[in-house]
Amino acid sequence: MRSVIRSAWQGVSLAITLSLLVAPVEVTAQETDGASVTLDRIYDSADFRGDFFGQARWLEDGIFYTTLEPSEAAAGGRDIVRYETESAVRAIMVSASFLFPEGAQEPLAIHGYEWSPDGARLLVYTNSKRVWRQNTRGDYWVLDLENFDLRQLGVDRPESSLMFAKFDPAGERVAYVSEHDIFVEDIASGEVVRLTSDGTKTLINGTFDWVYEEEFFARDGFRWSPDGASIAYWQLDAEGVRHFLMINNTDSVYSYTVPVEYPKAGGTNSAARVGVVSSGGGETTWCDVPGDQRDNYIPRMEWSGNSDEIVIQRMNRHQNENRIMLCDAATGAMRTILVETDAAYLDAVSDWQWLRGDREFTWVSERTGWRHLYRVSRDGDDVKAVTDGEWEIIGVQRIDEDGGRVYFTASPETATQRYLYRARLNGRGSAERLTPADQPGTHGYNISPNADYAIHTYSSFGNPTITELVSLPDHEVIRTLVDNWQLKETVAALDRGKFEFFQVDIGDALLDAWMMYPPDFDPSKKYPILFYGYSEPWGQTVQDSWGGGNYLWHLMLTQQGYIVASVDNRGTPGARGREWRKALYRNIGQLNVADLSAAARVIVARPYVDADRVGTWGWSGGGEMALNLIFQYPDLYGTAIAVAAVSHQKYYDTIYTERYMGLPDEAADDYEAGAPITHAKNLEGNLLLVHGTADDNVHYQNFEALVNELIKHNKHFTMLSYPNRSHGIFEGQGTRRHLYTEMTRYLNEHMPAGGVAQDASSN
Repeated sequence: MRSVIRSAWQGVSLAITLSLLVAPVEVTAQETDGASVTLDRIYDSADFRGDFFGQARWLEDGIFYTTLEPSEAAAGGRDIVRYETESAVRAIMVSASFLFPEGAQEPLAIHGYEWSPDGARLLVYTNSKRVWRQNTRGDYWVLDLENFDLRQLGVDRPESSLMFAKFDPAGERVAYVSEHDIFVEDIASGEVVRLTSDGTKTLINGTFDWVYEEEFFARDGFRWSPDGASIAYWQLDAEGVRHFLMINNTDSVYSYTVPVEYPKAGGTNSAARVGVVSSGGGETTWCDVPGDQRDNYIPRMEWSGNSDEIVIQRMNRHQNENRIMLCDAATGAMRTILVETDAAYLDAVSDWQWLRGDREFTWVSERTGWRHLYRVSRDGDDVKAVTDGEWEIIGVQRIDEDGGRVYFTASPETATQRYLYRARLNGRGSAERLTPADQPGTHGYNISPNADYAIHTYSSFGNPTITELVSLPDHEVIRTLVDNWQLKETVAALDRGKFEFFQVDIGDALLDAWMMYPPDFDPSKKYPILFYGYSEPWGQTVQDSWGGGNYLWHLMLTQQGYIVASVDNRGTPGARGREWRKALYRNIGQLNVADLSAAARVIVARPYVDADRVGTWGWSGGGEMALNLIFQYPDLYGTAIAVAAVSHQKYYDTIYTERYMGLPDEAADDYEAGAPITHAKNLEGNLLLVHGTADDNVHYQNFEALVNELIKHNKHFTMLSYPNRSHGIFEGQGTRRHLYTEMTRYLNEHMPAGGVAQDASSN
């Protein structure tokens, strides 16, 4: 459900939030007056295509960095170019001319690359293929940087079947997963050792099933030990997990089913365990993690600062207890060193790192009601706060142990922005803001290992992203890497009305909001208003950042004469404390829609908003929100567009649903009270339902079940299915262009654009 809007709370940029920009294609700009936004310009031209600085790698602790640039020596290829960080002295480290396999007519397309620990070899990821959410399988090649010998790994494995290849600590071997088994290949000799041989479609070694990938962001499922002697890995047994069958009607004359191992709320999960195997082959030693393997989760695992033990996070099925445990790599014996609990739920912790060798580790906790960083001794007996106060860290960006500092993003004053701070690892003194005070908005950082430099990205609402190289801690700009000047000039030339960020007082809470006005806004007139939102624990929509195609479509609507607004209710993942975020526990479909409707009533009461032309739209969890709003508050919302929406929580997966709603047999009343299907009988206004038939995330089942309920109650609605499209509804030529054309047309027809005199009827 959260695939469209992913939480920045996990330290991940919201750059994927409902990005409407299509993949790069060779197109020419459309003729336009330059001030107008049109669907042609958004989807069928290069007018709004920005530049990106991607796949940078720090070298030698930050003295150098590398990036990819078009090659002059090999047409269509990309060189790996090294820059001296301070001076910008440029050198081609690896020319694309060295990346031609024998007999090939073009160089390898670099989809990812990594340096060996000693810098003597380069690992190139290419020919990648999509696995559910991302391209995580493909082919890997190793280039020797002394003699430029290029050889492919896993030549006996099927094409594009290798996953998560990585060097051992010595840079002499590479381990990878192929078809659910783990292999180690010696680079010099080509000798391959198969570490597991029991992998099948349901016995998964070194990677994960659908639900672990979707909800825990767990994809790479193995880790080299620091000494290279062993590999720790996950094994998931999906036998017994029911298949959800998607139907493909379009790719052949006869339809066929596409099975997905998908545990619905309350259903059977995969059994998860962690083992350690010698990198030279042999028997696996399994960690003796207590509890039923199907009713507990292992969302995180790493080596514990040495090669003797691994550290595991084990969460119970309710996800309100997280046990941090050490496993003896030789015997599998377990001991618990720390236990976190919460009356609602917990998130798996990704911001952890061993300090002082292996004597303590960093840990993120909400134990005080605010998300802060701690140092925990190896035995768990000594827990010391690194940061504290009634504010929160959002994500750890770099721990500089030598310098005694931690660098993290936070926004103590407002949940709508992101800034860089640092604090002392010993917990003394106050956190120090490093992002300049005159740069309000959203900031991201890729900090060098020595914490002397950072690749800094910065944007704000309506202002495209720029990328700079800055020094730290003074945040002085060394040089601009991507200024996006052409996109900025194009956007600046658009006819844009005012926008504002503000808070809505609904009595028992202040909710963050933004509003975009028509360019020719006249406060003496009444305008239709469209509310956009997500509303669930995995996404904020009220953020002071560049919104890409999403922003552009909303801007187009304002040019037509709509007001567009968004509100973040309680339970969205802003940095506003535990009580704010956990308020939605067992309340999805209830508290969030009550908050949003209360805020909408306040906003609609403004004299220039037309109460007869109020609409809402959203995608995924936001689609569920839109359904609940028009069903539960038919007197307020006259039009709704729900894209890829959940119609009942029972149709969604175990990990997400049970984390936020509890187990179905314990919270049956809450499931029913928050389900759009429960309230569908109340529909009075205009409803457009949109869904892809091949949605492996929010199944087409949600769409059909809701359609049946609406038919049962003789409700008029409009439905639009996209054959064989997934949750993002982007596959196939012209798909996004068509989708937003139809959404725009629906709004134009059912809540016409433009201001009318305040004493006139909009009907």
